[in-house]
Amino acid sequence: MTSAAGGHQQDPTGHGAGGIRGFTVLFDADCPMCRAARRWLASRAQLVPLEFVPAGSAEARRRFPGLDHDATLRDLTVVADTGAVYRGDGAWFACLWALAEHRGTAERLARPHLLPLARRVVAAASAVRERIREPGYGDDDDRAECADDRCGWAGVDGPG
Repeated sequence: MTSAAGGHQQDPTGHGAGGIRGFTVLFDADCPMCRAARRWLASRAQLVPLEFVPAGSAEARRRFPGLDHDATLRDLTVVADTGAVYRGDGAWFACLWALAEHRGTAERLARPHLLPLARRVVAAASAVRERIREPGYGDDDDRAECADDRCGWAGVDGPG
């Protein structure tokens, strides 16, 4: 993570005052891609613990009454234990930054000259997400093929 001035902050994993000690990830539990991303994130070593709560759920509304919960269903939203809220590409960066093996990648992609590329990747992922949520995609079991993070795409093993 970088500061607003573009400089790097000290490791905000709890070693300093006000450091981030945990993230709550509000994800769309009805989206196969979001569920696959949640499983992938949860399976990785975390420098900052990630807790997952379905966006728009009663639990999310109880814990974060000030959020626009309709918006959390449109864009991935991450809430830090400090109260900071990250949406869209910022939320994806926060998730990557929390992972031991991807923190460096998140910091590199957050650099001003790479940020447009990172935003395009997130936009492409969001477009795929919207497409697979359209009515008529799959059937009542919400694409059982997604249970193994493959979503029926031959040769695709899910993220990373």
